[in-house]
Amino acid sequence: MRRLAARGAAGDVGEVAAPAADSTDCAQGRSPRPPRLIDLCAIWDPGVFLPAAGWKRASGTARRRLNEAEAVSGLSSVREAQVERLEAARPCRPGSRERDPVLRMARQQPPPWVHTAILLCLLNLTGAIEIPMDLSQPPTITKQSVKDHIVDPRDNILIECEAKGNPAPSFHWTRNSRFFNIAKDPRVSMRRRSGTLVIDFRSGGRPEEYEGEYQCFARNKFGTALSNRIRLQVSKSPLWPKENLDPVVVQEGAPLMLQCNPPPGLPSPVIFWMSSSMEPITQDKRVSQGHNGDLYFSNVMLQDMQTDYSCNARFHFTHTIQQKNAFTLKVLTNNPYNDSSLRNHPDMYSARGVAERTPSFMYPQGTASSQMVLRGMDLLLECIASGVPTPDIAWYKKGGDLPSDKAKFENFNKALRITNVSEEDSGEYFCLASNKMGSIRHTISVRVKAAPYWLDEPKNLILAPGEDGRLVCRANGNPKPTVQWMVNGEPLQSAPPNPNREVAGDTIIFRDTQISSRAVYQCNTSNEHGYLLANAFVSVLDVPPRMLSPRNQLIRVILYNRTRLDCPFFGSPIPTLRWFKNGQGSNLDGGNYHVYENGSLEIKMIRKEDQGIYTCVATNILGKAENQVRLEVKDPTRIYRMPEDQVVKRGTTVQLECRVKHDPSLKLAVSWLKDDEPLYIGNRMKKEDDSLTIFGVAERDQGSYTCVASTELDQDLAKASLTVLGRPDRPRDLELTDLAERSVRLTWIPGDDNNSPITDYVVQFEEDQFQPGVWHDHSKFPGSVNSAVLRLSPYVNYQFRVIAINEVGSSHPSLPSERYRTSGAPPESNPADVKGEGTRKNNMEITWTPMNATSAFGPNLRYIVKWRRRETRETWNNVTVWGSRYVVGQTPVYVPYEIRVQAENDFGKGPEPDTVIGYSGEDYPRAAPTDVKIRVLNSTAISLQWNRVYPDTVQGQLREYRAYYWRESSLLKNLWVSQKRQQASFPGDRPRGVVSRLFPYSNYKLEMVVVNGRGDGPRGETKEFTTPEGVPSAPRRFRVRQPNLETINLEWDHPEHPNGILIGYTLKYVAFNGTKLGKQIVENFSPNQTKFTVQRADPVSRYRFTLSARTQVGSGEAVTEESPAPPNEAYTNNQADIATQGWFIGLMCAIALLVLILLIVCFIKRSRGGKYPVREKKDVPLGPEDPKEEDGSFDYSDEDNKPLQGSQTSLDGTIKQQESDDSLVDYGEGGEGQFNEDGSFIGQYTVKKDKEETEGNESSEATSPVNAIYSLA
Repeated sequence: MRRLAARGAAGDVGEVAAPAADSTDCAQGRSPRPPRLIDLCAIWDPGVFLPAAGWKRASGTARRRLNEAEAVSGLSSVREAQVERLEAARPCRPGSRERDPVLRMARQQPPPWVHTAILLCLLNLTGAIEIPMDLSQPPTITKQSVKDHIVDPRDNILIECEAKGNPAPSFHWTRNSRFFNIAKDPRVSMRRRSGTLVIDFRSGGRPEEYEGEYQCFARNKFGTALSNRIRLQVSKSPLWPKENLDPVVVQEGAPLMLQCNPPPGLPSPVIFWMSSSMEPITQDKRVSQGHNGDLYFSNVMLQDMQTDYSCNARFHFTHTIQQKNAFTLKVLTNNPYNDSSLRNHPDMYSARGVAERTPSFMYPQGTASSQMVLRGMDLLLECIASGVPTPDIAWYKKGGDLPSDKAKFENFNKALRITNVSEEDSGEYFCLASNKMGSIRHTISVRVKAAPYWLDEPKNLILAPGEDGRLVCRANGNPKPTVQWMVNGEPLQSAPPNPNREVAGDTIIFRDTQISSRAVYQCNTSNEHGYLLANAFVSVLDVPPRMLSPRNQLIRVILYNRTRLDCPFFGSPIPTLRWFKNGQGSNLDGGNYHVYENGSLEIKMIRKEDQGIYTCVATNILGKAENQVRLEVKDPTRIYRMPEDQVVKRGTTVQLECRVKHDPSLKLAVSWLKDDEPLYIGNRMKKEDDSLTIFGVAERDQGSYTCVASTELDQDLAKASLTVLGRPDRPRDLELTDLAERSVRLTWIPGDDNNSPITDYVVQFEEDQFQPGVWHDHSKFPGSVNSAVLRLSPYVNYQFRVIAINEVGSSHPSLPSERYRTSGAPPESNPADVKGEGTRKNNMEITWTPMNATSAFGPNLRYIVKWRRRETRETWNNVTVWGSRYVVGQTPVYVPYEIRVQAENDFGKGPEPDTVIGYSGEDYPRAAPTDVKIRVLNSTAISLQWNRVYPDTVQGQLREYRAYYWRESSLLKNLWVSQKRQQASFPGDRPRGVVSRLFPYSNYKLEMVVVNGRGDGPRGETKEFTTPEGVPSAPRRFRVRQPNLETINLEWDHPEHPNGILIGYTLKYVAFNGTKLGKQIVENFSPNQTKFTVQRADPVSRYRFTLSARTQVGSGEAVTEESPAPPNEAYTNNQADIATQGWFIGLMCAIALLVLILLIVCFIKRSRGGKYPVREKKDVPLGPEDPKEEDGSFDYSDEDNKPLQGSQTSLDGTIKQQESDDSLVDYGEGGEGQFNEDGSFIGQYTVKKDKEETEGNESSEATSPVNAIYSLA
C-alpha cells in the first residue's frame, strides 16, 4: 500500500471567489489576476511530484510557457542553483508536514518541467512589470510562428504575428530582408487587428513561390517591436525514382547491406522495411535497420531467401507511403536443405557448414569517427557489426560511466541514445562488438556545441521621469554568441543620439529618463548554430497607484499549507506595498510572512489564527490605493483508512476501503483511478462513499487502484495494488530438436503465470492415422523446466502441444508444434483383453481391445486370429482380421476353445501371443431342481433344500438356483394382498438356501428353476406353505391433541399389517417437566378401541405417549408422540429453578414479615379513631369540590384507588383481576399457601378472609395494604 500526498493548486494559493480577470502568469504582481489562481509553485511539494495539483489545472498558455522555457537551454544550466535556492527559501508550501511515514515511501523525483515551473515562479515573483492596457505603451509581440515554419502545400499558408499596445499597433512584413508589399499580391491578406499573414491558393498559385525568410514589425507612436525571422518552407514528398533491381547474390554467412536511399523530403520521411506483400520484416540482432534507413545483415542465412525486401518511406504532411522496388536474395550455400529444426541448434552455423569469423564493423567504417551534437538535442551513436556467430554490441564511455538517467539502448543494443545532451556529455565513447571468435572496438569522439541560450533575457523597463534603469541582454553558447542592439527595429548605431542612454556591451544604461526616451529595444544574440531575438520596451510614465484585481476577494485555503495572497497593482514611480491584518497597524513581514517584490504576501504555514481580513496598501509620491482579501482556513482532506494491497483469485469478490475525513463546509468527491486513469464503474463494480467493491474479479482488473478524495481546495490520494491470480497463459514457440528414431527434445517458451507460479506442464500429442484430431496425454513435467526429451513410438506422425498448470487452473493448449514422423518396426506387443464368448447357442465371438497408434509401429495393422477346441489335437484355425472382433460359427453348445490373437503390420509380426480359453454359446437348461423341501423358520422366513441338477443338463455355465414365490392370500378374512411374484437367488452350485422378508400369517406358493448365461430353465414343482402369526406393525396416524389444560385426546388407526389376529393395544405414558419424570402409567385397550382421553394431573407438565398393537405372539412396533408444550413452559421452568434456591426462600420470608408489620400498623391506626367513611352509593365517586368530610376525615388519594395494571373495575366498584386461561391464580388452586407443582409461590402469603368480612369492607378493600398485596396476587 502506498499513499501519495497531493494538494490542488487552489488549496495552496487559495480559491478566489470573485469575477475573472485576464491573466495566466504564475505570480505577476502588476498584471490582472484571474479569480482562481494557478500556482505553479504548488506543483512540487519539495521532493513530492504532484502532477495532478498543478499541471492539469494550468492553463494552455501556462503549459506553453513551461514547454518553451524547458526548450530554452539556459534554464537547464541554472536549474540546480535555483532548486538550492528553493530548498533554502522554501517558497512552495514550506509548512507542509509529513504526517504519515508512508508519505516518505511515495516520494519521487520531479520531472524536468517541474524544475522549470519553479524557476518561472521565482522569476515572476521578481520579474517584469506589465502596464495595464488602458495606459499608453509601446507594442509587445504576443504570438508568432516558429522560426522554421514548414507548411503543407495542399493548405493555405498561415504566418502568425500578433501584438498588443496602446494605441493598437499597426503591422508590416519583410521578406528576405526587403519590404513585403501585401497590397500588390491578391493572394496575400492580413487578418483584421492582427499581423497574421494568410496566403490563399484556392484560386491557383504555387506555394513554393512564397518560400523565404519573413519578419513581422508591430508599430505604434511609442516604438516598433519585431518578431523572429521566420523561415517558410513548403513540405516536399518527391517520388521514388523507378529502377530495376537485379537479384542480390550472396554466400551464406557473408554480411549484406541493402541500401534504401529514400528521396529527400521536407521533413525527412520515416523509413521502414517490408516485403512486397506488405508483411513486416522481422528484425533481431542479426538483421536490423540502421538509422540511415539501410537494412543490415550481420550474416546471411538460407532462410533469408524466403522473402523479398522493400524499403518504404512515410511522409508526414502528405500522409503518403512510397515503396521502393523490392530486393530479392539468392543465397549460395553448401547445405541446400533448409531444415527448420536447425534454426535453434546450439551450433547452427557449423551444422550448416558456415565458417565462423571474427566481427567487423559495417557502420561506421574503420576504428574511429567523430560526431557533433547541439546542446539540448539527442545524441545517437550507432555501431553495426558483421560476424559469425552474430556479434553482441556493448557501449562504454572513456573515463566515466554512461549517464544512466539519460542513456538508453536501441535497435538490439546497436544504438546508444543520450537525451537532452549537455556539455558534460562530450568525450569519447566506444562500442565493443564480440563473439566467440574475438572482438573489435570503434571509438566515437563526441563534441557538444550550443546555439545561444539566455542567461539574462531583457525585460520591459517602466520608469518615472527622472529615474534611472538598465536593459541587460546576456546569453551563452558554443561558440560564444555576439550581441547586437537595435531600437525600434533599426541598429542602435544608426538611431538618433540620446544623451541619457549608454551602451556597455550587453547592457544599456538609462539615466534621468524623460518622456522622449520611450522606445522598443531589440537584442539579437547569435552564433553559427542559431540566434535569439528579444524585445523590451522602455516606458516613461507618471501614474498614481492603482489596484488591478477585483475588490474584497474571498480566498479559502487548507490548514498547514503554504499560500500566497496576491495584490496586483501598478504605478509609476513603482509604489511600495504593505500588508495589514484585521486593520492592525503593524506591517506584515518576517516570521511566518514574506512579502515579494511584486507585492505578493506569502504565508509559509497556514494556521487557524491566520484566518481574517488582509489589507494591501500601495503608495508612491502621487498617492495610494488599497484592497482587501478575506482568508478562510479549512481543515485538510485526509484518507484515514486506506485501501490495502490484495492478492485474490479470479472470480472472487474484493473490496477496497477508502474512508475520508474532510472539512464539513467543503463538498467532498471520492473517485477512483486504475493505473492512473479514470476508472469506469461497470456492472461488476459497486462504488460506495467509503469503498469500491469488484465482483467476479477478472485478469483485466489487476493493477493499481488510487482513491482520490477531493474538495474544491485540496485532495488526498491513497494507492493500493490488486493482484489477480489467474490461469497461466498458453506456452508458445514450440520447437523440436535432437531428432532421433525413438526420441525428440521439445522446447517451449512459458507464458505469463498470471501471478501464480506454474507447477506442472502436460505434454500432449496427436497423430493423424488412427485418431486424427484427438489429443492424448504423453507426459508430465515440473513447472521449472521448459525443455524435455520425449520417448516416441515407431511409425507415428507426431504433433505436440503443451498445457501449463498452476494453483488456479490449466492454461489453454499451446499452438501445435511441427509434425515429426518416426520410422516403422514390427509390433512389440499383442492386443489385450482377448475374450471368446457365444452370442448364440451355435457360435463364439472372439473380441479384443484394438492397439492404438503408439503400439501399431507400422502401416496396415492387422490381427491374426487362431482358435481350436480345448483338449483336442485338431489343427489351429486362423484368419486375418483388420477390426476388433471375429465370430466363429457352427460350434457345439458351450464347448471350451483355445484362442490366440497376434498383431501384424507391414514390417512384420508381433511376438507369440498368449492362449486364452473361451466358450461357445449357451442353451437354456433342460432340467429343474427336484425334491424341494420347505421348513418354516419363523413368521417371515423359510429354509429351502433341493437336489442339484446334472451338469450336462445345464448347457452352459450355471449361474444360480432361483426361487420364484408369491403371496397367495392372508389368513385374516377380508384382507386384500398383492400377488406380485418375487424371487430369491442362490448363486453357484448349492443345494440349500433361505427366503426371508415374508409376510406373517399368509399362504405362499413357490417354484424353483436353474439359471445359466442364456436364461431360466424349466419350472419345478409348485410348493405351498403358510407363515405363522407374527407381531403387528405400528398403529397408523397416531394423533395427540390438547383441547384445554385439563385433558389430552389420543386417536389412532389400525396397523397397516396386523400380521395376525389383534388382541388389543397397549398405551404407556409418563408425565415430565424438564428433566423430572413422573410415574409411568400403562393402559390396555380392546382391539376395536382407537380413542382415549387422558386427564392431566397438572396444567404444566407434558406427557410422552407410546402406543403398540398386540397379537398372540406379542406387542409389535411402537409409535411415540408427545403432548404440545404449554405457552408459558419456559416461564414455569425458570420459576421452578428459582423457587428451590435458599436465597429466594429467605427473601420471601422477609417480605411476609414486612406485610405482617404493615397489617399491625393499620389496625392500630384504626383502633385510635381514624375514620374511613364508606360511601352510601358506591357507584358515585367523590366530587372534586369536596375532597374532605366535615369531620376532618379523608379518603385515600386517587392514586391509591387506581386499578392496578392488568385489572378491571367491576360494576360495584371493586377491583378484580382480568381473567386469563394461564393466570397464576388459576395455577395456585384457590390461593392455598402451598407451592404449586411448577414451583410458583403466588398465594402463599395471601390473607384468607371470611366471606362476610370481605363483603362488609368492599369500599376500603383497595385502600388496605393487605388488600393491595392480595390484589397483586
